[in-house]
Amino acid sequence: MLDRLTGNFALLTVIGVACAWLYPPGFTWMTDGSIRIAGQPLLSVALGTIMLAMGLTLTFEDYARLARLPRAVAIGVGLQFVVMPLSGWAIAQAMALEQGLAVGLILVACCPGGTASNIVAFLARGDVALSVAMTMLSTLAAIVLTPLLTGELAGAYVAIDRWNLLVNMVAIVLVPVVLGTLLNRLFPRAAEAVGGVLPLVAIVLVILIVGGIVGGAKAEIAAHAGPLLVATFALHALGFSLGWGLARLAGLGAAEQRTVSIEVGMQNSGLGSGLAKTPAFAAQFADAAQAALAPVPAAISAVWHVVIGSLLASWWRRHDP
Repeated sequence: MLDRLTGNFALLTVIGVACAWLYPPGFTWMTDGSIRIAGQPLLSVALGTIMLAMGLTLTFEDYARLARLPRAVAIGVGLQFVVMPLSGWAIAQAMALEQGLAVGLILVACCPGGTASNIVAFLARGDVALSVAMTMLSTLAAIVLTPLLTGELAGAYVAIDRWNLLVNMVAIVLVPVVLGTLLNRLFPRAAEAVGGVLPLVAIVLVILIVGGIVGGAKAEIAAHAGPLLVATFALHALGFSLGWGLARLAGLGAAEQRTVSIEVGMQNSGLGSGLAKTPAFAAQFADAAQAALAPVPAAISAVWHVVIGSLLASWWRRHDP
């Protein structure tokens, strides 16, 4: 049952977003800051939990293996932080997006790959081990690269506090992932026992986060639906197509090409929307309305990337040689 649920991540995300649109209060409690745990907003705790779940699936031997990067992992992660950030910036420029939408699009484009990509890679009969390695390495690299690239590319729209973004990445990404790995080392049986449920927990939390942002920004989304939908679709369409095409040019095998395409095309949208929703990030906008728009591209991208990824996975699965 858990495999079936996680395998239908795209459908669950679309249903969740539709429910959030019809009844925003059912989701906005996740992102409005009204609920705090140990002094931290529920949103930050949820993002940390997603990263902790990822960490629990890793061992310190996995980190050691990354020191001997296979060619496919190096190519894939390199494309992740070249293709997507430049695509996000180019789309924002070409469509002359207003400040909040442009910054939000660039931020999600500079985020690492999401854990949902591992599920889609499995469905597409790609290289799941490569997918996990790319997600892991891009997540670790994002601690430095996401603040750096966002500050550089979104700096034309608003002055990005890179140090604050770096601190958020360390707290939300690095600490939970390393803690999860440490717990896996100290309590391997317990980690294995909960390992089967963790992907579903992560999916539920991502859907709640995305739904909360969609529900909370319903008016903004309705007012900017055209450019918002086109820009986020274009971002992921470029990611999937360029990821596949450049991996093919690099001489990677068919399963590796699919995996790189999926990893490049699918972002950690939950992380992107969560970072854009933090008070410190919102405070960098002079206009509160633009600050409210910044998390929206990541929320919409969460829908697009699982829909496109699932459709591609279905195609590749039916045409698997």
